[in-house]
Amino acid sequence: MKKVISIAALFLCLESAYAENNVFFGDKINSLTLYAAQGTGSGSLLKLVQPGIWDFNPQTFIMAQYSQPMKFFRLDSRLNLNIGSNFAYKSSSGLSFLGIGISIDSALLQYDGWYMGIGIGPFMRDSMDRWVESRLVFEEKVFIGKNFADNWHFEIFTMHFSNGNFTAVNEGFNFAGLAIGYRF
Repeated sequence: MKKVISIAALFLCLESAYAENNVFFGDKINSLTLYAAQGTGSGSLLKLVQPGIWDFNPQTFIMAQYSQPMKFFRLDSRLNLNIGSNFAYKSSSGLSFLGIGISIDSALLQYDGWYMGIGIGPFMRDSMDRWVESRLVFEEKVFIGKNFADNWHFEIFTMHFSNGNFTAVNEGFNFAGLAIGYRF
């Protein structure tokens, strides 16, 4: 419980920022992004950055994200409200879930409309399952994106959900996919 309170306090202490200098927003102050991903198997956080260990499985993840600009340790960032669902079928039956969460994405590198970054945040799921034995999970994300056509951006991302070993069962969920977003 102390970890959850600490994370919530961190989100409350973050500095809001106007979008004028933020790589995610250009001169806009809001963003809607849709994510679609393929499951890359259960397992560790290493699956975020090691495609050689991906094990594609019958799961599809979709998520809608609303974002506003902010600065996080002087990095261009976005504060996100997310709602997402994992649709599991065939051998992954019983692993479907719906979740809602908040997250922060920060651009670590940026050049000429391109950016690369990481994100993290807590999510509450509607169910527990054989891979993660809790409703509270944490999302970690690695992404590369590009702004185009003034109001649009796309991203390639990998994402991991797990509970930080709060419970004995914590295999985690991993996904890789594409996102497209509109800034306004």
